[in-house]
Amino acid sequence: PSLSLGARCVSLSYGNLAQRSRCSKSTSAAKPCQSNTLAVPRRGAGFQRHPTTMSGTWIEGERAQDTALVHAGVAPDAATGGILTPIHQSTTFVQESIDAYMAKGYSYSRTTNPTVAVLEAKVAELEGAAGSCCFATGMAATVTVMSAFLSQGDHCVLTDCSYGGTNRAARELFGKFGVEFSFVDFRDADAVAAACRPNTKLVFSETPANPTLTLTDLAAVSAVARARGALHCCDATFATPLMLRPLALGCDLSLHSTTKYFDGHNMTVGGVVSAKTAALAERLHFWRNVHGNIMAPHTAFLTLQSSKTMGVRCRAQAANALKVATFLETHPKVARVVYPGLASFPQAELAARQHAGGFHGGMLWCEVKGGSAAGRRLMDTCQRPWSLCENLGAVESIITCPSVMTHANMLPEDRLKVGITDGFIRLSCGVEDAGDLVRALKIALDAL
Repeated sequence: PSLSLGARCVSLSYGNLAQRSRCSKSTSAAKPCQSNTLAVPRRGAGFQRHPTTMSGTWIEGERAQDTALVHAGVAPDAATGGILTPIHQSTTFVQESIDAYMAKGYSYSRTTNPTVAVLEAKVAELEGAAGSCCFATGMAATVTVMSAFLSQGDHCVLTDCSYGGTNRAARELFGKFGVEFSFVDFRDADAVAAACRPNTKLVFSETPANPTLTLTDLAAVSAVARARGALHCCDATFATPLMLRPLALGCDLSLHSTTKYFDGHNMTVGGVVSAKTAALAERLHFWRNVHGNIMAPHTAFLTLQSSKTMGVRCRAQAANALKVATFLETHPKVARVVYPGLASFPQAELAARQHAGGFHGGMLWCEVKGGSAAGRRLMDTCQRPWSLCENLGAVESIITCPSVMTHANMLPEDRLKVGITDGFIRLSCGVEDAGDLVRALKIALDAL
């Protein structure tokens, strides 16, 4: 596909972050427009600018984020006019000559692929990044970040509450290669600063954290990392670009498991990392090629389509989450419920300040009276539309037992230290009717 061949970009509004775009002309489909603002192509390849308006030209001025979610990084196919990006299901790409090797930007799909490149351009624009790099899974993205920016003898300050796979990769994989980790409560930027050492090269946060929903003040922690010459990577999977853009808050790298809200339909697994500078993006692409963990073209195609409705889906999910959380707060069998949109949320001030437009996401958690046994009984008996399984962020509502599923690979003492008990109930709200979601939970709670 043409991606952004010859395209100029204009800025899109993102709350108070709208700025004048400084995109330069792109010379290759593998090199998306670089901007600190959300942007869409002003014209697609094959369409000519005219003094008067005509089909195929873009309206002048700023456009809203929902428009960017649909159109960012994408242009009609130059050869056919197809409105969807083609799936380039090809291992290799024919070269015109040895001297012209890679002249078109592609050689082998382990290194880069045209369909994947379009998704990378889309995410880069949504994140305000110099470039993005797509991976086969979210964990592939995490492992590649650590591979790219940590070496033997280096130190990383890592949140003590993260996705269980992140914790395991640090302890079991990189620890045996001589990389040191400090697991710290990222609610306290001073604690992060105190944990830094002369050999600290990477600070790795997650906000909202999986599954406790604790928040990191990204601007404060980024300042800590910058003062010590370390990079700050934020896993913003729970947040989505609708809630916050880590790079705009000072982070160097922003990571998402696209499996979750970018997909939103339980169809694919994938990951993406967006970088503040071209040099960081190039390093990620280099190490992705080393690992051979690029996203598949078909996965990129599906994610390109599903991400278009992220705004519609996620706002509906957030509305459901608030209604479910409000109900749980009133039920006599519930001991505690945590959701960033509740007045009772422990970090309500930070949530109000850091989460754009009062958007607090579709995730919440609770514990019920009667301890872990009662919590597990609730998860075993809660009826549809709730589904007992792993994953989150999908249109289907999901109830998860982290101690057995998503965080079972954490050391039990580490898991309990951050509050993930055996009866901890994680809820990912879908887009079903909120009344049905509440009714199913009420039936299960009343039976405890």
